[in-house]
Amino acid sequence: MATEVSLKNPKRSIWDGGQSPFKASYGKLMMWFFLLSDAFTFSAFLIGYGYIRFSNPAFQGSLEDYAPSQSVWPVPEMVFDAVPFLHVHAPLVFVGIMTFILIMSSVTMVLAVEAGHRMDRAAVTKYLLWTIVGGATFLGCQAWEWSHFIHGTENGLTLADGTVIHGANLAVNEYGPQLFADLFFFITGFHGTHVLSGVILLMIIFYHTAVGTYHRRGHYEMVEKVGLYWHFVDLVWVFVFTFFYLV
Repeated sequence: MATEVSLKNPKRSIWDGGQSPFKASYGKLMMWFFLLSDAFTFSAFLIGYGYIRFSNPAFQGSLEDYAPSQSVWPVPEMVFDAVPFLHVHAPLVFVGIMTFILIMSSVTMVLAVEAGHRMDRAAVTKYLLWTIVGGATFLGCQAWEWSHFIHGTENGLTLADGTVIHGANLAVNEYGPQLFADLFFFITGFHGTHVLSGVILLMIIFYHTAVGTYHRRGHYEMVEKVGLYWHFVDLVWVFVFTFFYLV
């Protein structure tokens, strides 16, 4: 009986169902819930990294005198100082380029969502393609950075027993304490997996945009939902970049 009264009441509560709270669809709300849970995960990883980072002794002195040591936490700008095809010392230049590429892909994603609101199918397709190119380029840059980090420098690091180690993996680390390499691979790899997932999602919605699936539906909400995920991935990289390369 109460249900019948409620259904006849035009001013029924939003909690009676059949309405979209905050004027957001179910899909958007679920995406926000997912991003919130993912934010907690990344926060835990980065807080853990920060605790370990400041629990280890830091390098003291001039950077001109810096040398890798197993007992001192590495100085990121001295570790990540290489640029593909250029044999120069360029601290964080390549990582900065990677960051710029990812941020620009977020800009093109914004333009794709805005074009979707205007029902401009051609513009959505174009900007999605540029976003995919930006994400794929970032992944390629990260793969090169990992390769350089794994192979290490020409001279390597000579341990107390005379052993020389080159590069870093899950067993050895030329650049400093083993935990630095482990955390680098784990956290940047976890973020890279998110970028890869985002690129795959973008390719799927690019295809559906190109063949007119969303245009026939009369809205481009799916582009907006994947856009939320992509912006989140870009924002997380800003924090990863700050923790690993600047602190």
